[in-house]
Amino acid sequence: MLDETIYKWYSPEWFTPSAFKSFDWANAFVLYLIPLVLLLFALKWLVGTKLKQKLPVALPKQEIEKHWTSYLRFIPNLLIALSLIFILVSLARPQRTNEEVEQWSEGIDIALVIDISESMQIEDFKPNRLESAKRTARDFIAGRQQDRIGLVIFSGDAYSLSPLTTDYELLYKFIDEEIDFNKIENRGTAIGSAIAVGTNRMRESEAASKVMILLSDGDNTAGNIDPITAAELAAAYDIKIYTIGIGKEGKVPFGKDFFGRPNYVENTLDETTLREIAKIGSGQFYRVSDNEALRNVFDLIDEYEKAEIKETRYKNTTDFYPIYLKWAMVFFILFLFSKSTFISNILED
Repeated sequence: MLDETIYKWYSPEWFTPSAFKSFDWANAFVLYLIPLVLLLFALKWLVGTKLKQKLPVALPKQEIEKHWTSYLRFIPNLLIALSLIFILVSLARPQRTNEEVEQWSEGIDIALVIDISESMQIEDFKPNRLESAKRTARDFIAGRQQDRIGLVIFSGDAYSLSPLTTDYELLYKFIDEEIDFNKIENRGTAIGSAIAVGTNRMRESEAASKVMILLSDGDNTAGNIDPITAAELAAAYDIKIYTIGIGKEGKVPFGKDFFGRPNYVENTLDETTLREIAKIGSGQFYRVSDNEALRNVFDLIDEYEKAEIKETRYKNTTDFYPIYLKWAMVFFILFLFSKSTFISNILED
């Protein structure tokens, strides 16, 4: 900033290429006049050598030689040229601008409800359904800004793993270390209970938008609440529900036999219930059968559920022309002193 460096106007830093590149020039067109200054003095020298009166002096050839003092006559012209150049640099108004952007939004509350039942170990997704879901959830969280996100996991029971939070690092830790097949002992798929737990987490939310993303690969086989009833309860709290059915139909790889060959099991998915849940929750149902399709669905939901982000920009512009104006004054004063000394009276060749 200028107020910190004004007392160091004499620093060589101000003449480095990096310093000039760092400036914004309010009147950049003035810089194009600098070559004209150099041209002006070149013309002055050429015209002067032609028109100045010369005094013929006869000297022996051995006594005719240049002395270093003869070059001192160029100093006044050099000083006034530098003074003019720095005046032009000052008129070009070198500046630096610091811009601060303040963003805010009302935010969205999102509950990620993830199935960790035994069937999520099936390997039609690589390395398996659950690991693929965890990676995709992690990427989804990384793309959010200022939204509160909570985690619910379910198998035979449903469990709230994380409350709604903007601490995304904590969510990453939960996803990486806490979500596994042994987290819930009861086997089965309690979809209704999972929706109810997610609703309980969000029912007191005052966010502009509340969203639940339910990911499951099976039928509702456990829990003490029907999925449709749970969806109607969520809708009563204005919670939008997206449902994602994960997995292929038919035979899918699940584990290996004694010889290391893949075992295949028959896989089914109750799409009807998941579609009805999404319809009640004013959301959408998606069916995915591989890793890329799952990523695409989360990307799509990410685009649908964006909070309106407002921003205020603050610009702090600092002028640096006083530095170069000081140098122009210094060179002009030196020029005046040089005009009153022997330097300007040295005989020319």
